[in-house]
Amino acid sequence: MRKVMVGFALFVIVAVAAYLRFHHKKGPVDVVYAGNRQVTLWSTTAQVREPVASVNFGERLDVLDGFEEEVKVRAPSGATGWVNEHDLLSAELWEQARGLETKAATMPVEARGHTKVLSNLHVDAGRDAPRIRQLSRDVPLDLLARQSADVPAANHANTDHANTDEDNSPSQPAQAKKEDWWLVRAHPPAEAPFSGWILGRFIELDVPAPLPDYASSAGTRIVAWFDLNHAKDSSGNLKTQYLLLGAKGSEGQACDFSSVRIYTWGVQRNRYETAFVDSGVCGKLPVELTRSTTSAGDVTFSFEDLGSGAPHNRTYRMHQTIVRRVKEPGEAKQRKRASP
Repeated sequence: MRKVMVGFALFVIVAVAAYLRFHHKKGPVDVVYAGNRQVTLWSTTAQVREPVASVNFGERLDVLDGFEEEVKVRAPSGATGWVNEHDLLSAELWEQARGLETKAATMPVEARGHTKVLSNLHVDAGRDAPRIRQLSRDVPLDLLARQSADVPAANHANTDHANTDEDNSPSQPAQAKKEDWWLVRAHPPAEAPFSGWILGRFIELDVPAPLPDYASSAGTRIVAWFDLNHAKDSSGNLKTQYLLLGAKGSEGQACDFSSVRIYTWGVQRNRYETAFVDSGVCGKLPVELTRSTTSAGDVTFSFEDLGSGAPHNRTYRMHQTIVRRVKEPGEAKQRKRASP
C-alpha cells in the first residue's frame, strides 16, 4: 500500500510539472507595434478563422510565437491572436517613426493637400524605404519638405507588400530616373497626426483659386504657395495676395522650385494680377516669411538658392504691390567690380 501511495504522489508531481511546463502564461519573445489604422487579431493561422480582437495604429503588442509570415501577439487588453507580419512595425522602426513625427511637428508647412489614392507612408524617401502605415484616400496632409529619389528598376523591387497604387505606379522613362517624394504630416480622421514620406504624384494639392489657372497659363507646376498679406477690393472685402513657387519639366529635379511669382489684387480691374516673376532660381524649401503686423503691411521672404553653384540666401521684399530682390552685400560688391 505504501508503494502505491508513493507511486501516486510521484505521478501527481510529474503531472503538475508537465502542466506548469506547457500551460503557464508564455512570456513575450519580442515587442512590436500595430502598423495600420486597425489591425485584427485572428484565432488561428488557418483560412477558416475568427477575429479575436482589434488594435489601433501604434499600440504595443507582445510577440508570443511565429509561424511563417504569421505572428502570435498579445494585446494590451490581454487578448491573444495571430497577425500577418506586414501589419506590424518592429520596435526599432517604431522609434524611427516617432522621431520623424517629433521632428515634423516643428517644421513649417510649405503647402497643403490630401491623398489622391490609398497611399503608403515611409520612414524615408523611396519606394524601398520601410513602410510606416497606409493612408486612405482624401486624408489631409501638411507638406513639409521635398526630396527626389531613384525610381526602382522594376516595381516588384519595392517592399511594401501592400495593395496600393504605389505598387502599380508606372516606372519613369529611361531618361527620368528620379521621382518626387514629400515629407508630410498626415491628419487621419479621429486619429492623432503622424508623419512620413509619400510619393509626390499621390498628393493632390489644395491650391486656392485662382492660382491653378494662373499657373497653368504660365506652364508652371505648382510646388508651394503662401499668403503674403491682404488688399481690399472695390466692395471693401479682403483679398489674399499670394507667393507661388513653381517648377517646369519632369519631377525628380535637384531644385525644389525654379520660379517665384507674386499675385496681387488689382482694384481697377477687380481681379488678380501677376505683380512679380523671377524665373532664374534653383530654390530649396523651406521659405522663411516675415510679415508685418498690419493686414496690408510689407512682407519679406527668403530661401536657399543653388542657382550659382554654391548655396546662398535669396531675399525679396514686398511693399504694397512692388516686389524687389534684396541684394546680398557680396553680390553688390561683385557687380561693382565688374563695372568698367
